[in-house]
Amino acid sequence: MKKAFTMIELVFVIVVIGILAAVIMPNTRTNPVREAAIQLVSHIRYTQHLAMLDDKFDASDTNWYKKRWQIAFVSVSGTTTIASNHKIAYTIYSDSSGSSSGDANFDEIAKNPENINQVMTGGYSGTDKRLQINEEEFQGMKKLNIGMSYGITSLSFSAECKVSGSHRIAFDYLGRPIKGKLGGASGSGNAEAYEDDNLIQTNCDITLSDGTTPVVIRVAP
Repeated sequence: MKKAFTMIELVFVIVVIGILAAVIMPNTRTNPVREAAIQLVSHIRYTQHLAMLDDKFDASDTNWYKKRWQIAFVSVSGTTTIASNHKIAYTIYSDSSGSSSGDANFDEIAKNPENINQVMTGGYSGTDKRLQINEEEFQGMKKLNIGMSYGITSLSFSAECKVSGSHRIAFDYLGRPIKGKLGGASGSGNAEAYEDDNLIQTNCDITLSDGTTPVVIRVAP
């Protein structure tokens, strides 16, 4: 006589598997804040990589240091109108055109190495629809808008790497991190004074949060 499972035994096994799945699955789900942090770490390193490859020194230009590669964080609505639903995004660029105003123009933004038809911004304010995430003409990367893509509601810099309201980090040709807006240092026009004032000397902490879960990224000097 062949042995077989009874219907009751099969139901019991299915119930046990269901209970185990309910216990285990929440622990295997991804955490959006951690995903955003992992992505951001990768892009901070990529900004450093660009800066080390592309030394901006030019003895004939007193403002050459303003053109260093940087990663800048902004709060954008995605349109030219002022809205209450601003989302946190970041942009990787070299402020190389014109008078180096501190703002990113489309042609100054790094190309996505995986798709040269995209630039590395999650949205930027201004009138250029190519940089506005909710416009059809948007040519950036939606994942760089960590507010929309990962639910990040707050981003803060520690005092060691924050200059006034500026949330950005640049790098020199040695890969050293520099805090603040590149044109805002004392001794404007003097690269030596700029570096003395703004090189990050102690650990710089960037905190991301979705309102409940904070994750800290540390940029070492």
